[in-house]
Amino acid sequence: MSSSKSKILGLPSSIAIAAGVAIVILGTSGAVLGISIRALGLYLQKSPIYPRTGLEIRELPAESENWRRVGPDRFESPEIEVTLGTTNYVTRTYEEKNPAEGEPPRQIDVHVAYYTGSIDTVPHIPERCFVGGGMQIGSGTRVVDLGLDSSGWLPMRDAPESMQGRSYTKTLARGVYSNRPGQRVLLPMDPGEMQLRVTEFEVPGRPSLYAGYFFIVNGEHRSSAEGVRLLAFDLKTDYAYYLKVQFNSQRVESPEELAEVAADLLDDILGELMLCVPDWSEVVSGEWPEDGARGGTEGTATRG
Repeated sequence: MSSSKSKILGLPSSIAIAAGVAIVILGTSGAVLGISIRALGLYLQKSPIYPRTGLEIRELPAESENWRRVGPDRFESPEIEVTLGTTNYVTRTYEEKNPAEGEPPRQIDVHVAYYTGSIDTVPHIPERCFVGGGMQIGSGTRVVDLGLDSSGWLPMRDAPESMQGRSYTKTLARGVYSNRPGQRVLLPMDPGEMQLRVTEFEVPGRPSLYAGYFFIVNGEHRSSAEGVRLLAFDLKTDYAYYLKVQFNSQRVESPEELAEVAADLLDDILGELMLCVPDWSEVVSGEWPEDGARGGTEGTATRG
């Protein structure tokens, strides 16, 4: 066969040579890129992570010092759970135990769900789910400060460098109101800045429904789904998780009132929620999980 007619991989020789050079360049570039990513300590794939306590969200205490559960917890069918994307969740109603004199006890519906690993789905939020279910948005969406009670918070003195000045702990209640009575637990970073994203939904023939939510994600808090994705996919972090905390009520008349009721309940149960997520200071320092993988810029070991 003449050289002018010779073919490599079914291509004329001149094209085959160019294709071969391109393949070599691409292969070399891919190898260099992989080495560079590893050398820089970047993590494109996220691993699932769970709390050292082993507690699931459904183990959240049914009663606190000032609130108690009304009725049983509500769980979805397996088909709906597939859509929800997790089985680690709880939906329940809380009622205050000591209402103001002459006033009926306040009630609020709570939905909390845990997600971890390669989070490739958009978080379920009322603005999409409720509208998809036939509700209409009323006056719109507002972000409201929660204004949590900080009287029992203490700065975490031995926090990793990247978390210093932003980390606080709280002592959990004693007795039957806690899964770890008297233990100090790490709160989300900058807890005094926590906010609730609240939307009013119109329900024909009934009072408006106010729904508000925030997320606890990789040891921090965010009030938007976009904030979750940006933080959970920090390339310096080997792990990703987020906890969606949502409050619904038709017994309030404004976003501010929903935030006020939610904050009163959170003052009792936020520490218990933090038992159900990883202590991010341990993840950043490489103490947890036990394989010593990285949780942030101060992790010292990588996964094998």
